[in-house]
Amino acid sequence: MLINCVAYQEGRKVADIGPEAISDYLGRPGFLVWLALKDPTPDELKMIRDEFGLHELAIEDAETDHQRPKIEEYGDTVFAVAHTIEYGPTDDLVSGEVAIFAGPNFVISVRNRSEHSLQEVRERAEREPHLMREGPGFVLYALLDAIVDQYFPVIEALESELEGIEEKIFVGGSGKENVRRLYDLKRRIAVVRHAVMPLLDSVGHLTRGRVPPVCESSRHYFRDVYDHLARIDGELDNLRDTISTAIQVNLSMITIDEAETTKRLAAWAGIFALATVFAGIWGMNFELMPELRWRWGYPAALGVMGLSCAWLYRRFRKADWL
Repeated sequence: MLINCVAYQEGRKVADIGPEAISDYLGRPGFLVWLALKDPTPDELKMIRDEFGLHELAIEDAETDHQRPKIEEYGDTVFAVAHTIEYGPTDDLVSGEVAIFAGPNFVISVRNRSEHSLQEVRERAEREPHLMREGPGFVLYALLDAIVDQYFPVIEALESELEGIEEKIFVGGSGKENVRRLYDLKRRIAVVRHAVMPLLDSVGHLTRGRVPPVCESSRHYFRDVYDHLARIDGELDNLRDTISTAIQVNLSMITIDEAETTKRLAAWAGIFALATVFAGIWGMNFELMPELRWRWGYPAALGVMGLSCAWLYRRFRKADWL
């Protein structure tokens, strides 16, 4: 669906235009056409391909889901794909895609499976016409910067969740639940990492060496996006290392708890084994056992077993086995 299509002249908004008027403004010098689409149909993509002269492979990538984040050059047009990361209704991370075409006098953004609006990017750019004069390269930067900035709240939420899990590591009986939550957190970090790493490499190419002509005047802006992505990548590495350490500590705590249980079971087994020894001896019923005919033999035997078990229990308590 077409969200909006606006024509700009020297960085200032001229008019909201319809698809039928795009070619008129593209032919005027000093004009920029900025088109935004959301979940477009194949017919809409074919329309913008014909109207803007876009490469078929770029259109195919914009139409196909689950593209890898990247920035490619097709003639005088730059094609970029970035992933949006949002929390869904079930508090799970949902990944969407934004495909961006930046040509000599146009910018096209195509959102797929994403509820993250880019309207604030347009509003901010319109408030700064001196920056809009930088051309399509600046608009491409502004869109990528807005997408990357949305990663920071996600990282903060993941860090807060990790801190909450760490507080429960030393709480008895929560070992298995902690491990499950840690692995779930690690999975979500992988979702963010798959969005950041390829884009980090691609944006890096726009800050050094040969840069596409569309982006040449905005090279220093892309350094800002690159710095943000590098910072996020470092935070993701720290999170992964902390999670790995937390998993090891949690597994160690589970092992310690199991060892404590084993010690208790062994201690009680030792106590009952001692009583079983006495009962086994006096239960043999040999004819020449004097205790069998002694009036106080039965209570004496119970007393010996009780005192022996009590002494052994005290020894285990002192050794912190019980």
